[in-house]
Parts: sequence; C-alpha cells; structure tokens
Amino acid sequence: MLNRREAALSFGALWTALVVPAGALAQTTPTLAWTPKALSADQARTLDAVAETIIPATSTPGARAAGVPQFVDRAIGTWCTPADAGALKAGLDQIDADAKAASGASFAALAQAQQQALLARYDGEGKAFWRQLKELVTTGYFTSEPGATIALRYDPVPGDYRGCVPLKEIGRGWATS
Repeated sequence: MLNRREAALSFGALWTALVVPAGALAQTTPTLAWTPKALSADQARTLDAVAETIIPATSTPGARAAGVPQFVDRAIGTWCTPADAGALKAGLDQIDADAKAASGASFAALAQAQQQALLARYDGEGKAFWRQLKELVTTGYFTSEPGATIALRYDPVPGDYRGCVPLKEIGRGWATS
C-alpha cells in the first residue's frame, strides 16, 4: 500500500513523463507573428527561420524584424508564376524534410549552426529554388524600411536643392546611363 509521500512522488514522476515532453515540443516549434497567405503554416515557419538565417539580427534589424517572410509569402502568392511558386513551396518543404532527416527536428527548431550548415549545403549544390529564395529574401530586406534606412545608408535629400539655376552657373547639362 502506498503512503501519501510515495503517491505524490509517483504522481510527480507521471506528470513529468507526460507533460514535460509536450511542453518541450511546444517550445521547439516556434509560433509565427503573422498569418501566411500563400504558404502552409509549416512552410511559413521554415521561411521565417530561413530568412532570419540569411539576414540575422545584428546591430541592424534582421529579416524577421523587417517583415521579409511576409514579403516573400506575398510575392509567392501574387507575383510569382504558378511554376515558380510551386518550386519555392517544394523547396521550403525540402529544407524542412532534409532537416528532419538529418536531425529529427524541423528546420525552424534546429540550432543556428545546424541551420547555417544545411543552407550552406544548398549554396554548394546551386539549387534553383534556393537561388530564387535568397534573391526574394534579400530584395525584401533591402526594400523594407529597416533595410533601406538602417542597414543601408540613406539620405532622403542628397544635397541642397536650388531650383532654376542658370545653365552658365553649372556648365553643361549631364546625364547618367
């Protein structure tokens, strides 16, 4: 017959065995701060992690803070051709499947070093979807407000404006090509 102490210890052990793994699993699957339009939730989590791995937060905001995953999701849903959208979605699925095959966890749940190693492998292999995904991430970042104003140098007025200047003051007109 169990006394109260043994019963409490048994209950504690059972609670730990049942609840802690579920809680640990919930912590390893990051939640999104946005709702994907063109991607599944798993693809969006993979995209979110990939974008942050490509352009991580340093002294400047990273891809996640600049809204790059939302930009890429919107581009896949509205700008990409159906073939390109399908290739990018399949590529995100492949990234996640390769991560699970290598480590048993989704790409978003991997440590940063593991994420970088997997993406470096795609760089070496020169996969078409990977080149296109990197291009969308960098375009999204450097056209975002944080990318254009914090990461890049930005001068909204690049010099004094003097209207109606006589041509003889500035010499010949000029153009760029």
